[in-house]
Amino acid sequence: MKCLLDYELERLILKYMLNYAPDLDRVFQALADPGRRLMVERLSRGPASVSELGRPLDMSLAAVLQHVQVLEACGLIRSSKAGRTRTCSINPAALRSAESWIADRRTMVERRLDRLGEYLAETADQPDTCRDPEPGEATSDTQGKQ
Repeated sequence: MKCLLDYELERLILKYMLNYAPDLDRVFQALADPGRRLMVERLSRGPASVSELGRPLDMSLAAVLQHVQVLEACGLIRSSKAGRTRTCSINPAALRSAESWIADRRTMVERRLDRLGEYLAETADQPDTCRDPEPGEATSDTQGKQ
């Protein structure tokens, strides 16, 4: 019964993720770049201008703006323009979706590890039936033949 429930849960998660995958894929693709991760990290402390985001990076302002556009396209950040300054801020909802996906995977792995731990605890006191017999040691195969 427990295995059936786990299967159903995994099937529901898969169905949910198949419907949600394109946005999540874009978020992880955007976060794959170290420069964009640095920008998101900076924006987690508060809004910043595009030039401020590019200051610690060794790239042109045009390249920084392209990275900002990637982050905007996947929904991780928002930007607004006031005069000549474009100010960016983080979109916590997009980060929560990635965090939720990771937490779901972590829960699934922890559940499997718990089951493995339970199995190992149950079988710890049982004789090892999978090992090769020592020379001269009687086995169930040789006991019946003697």
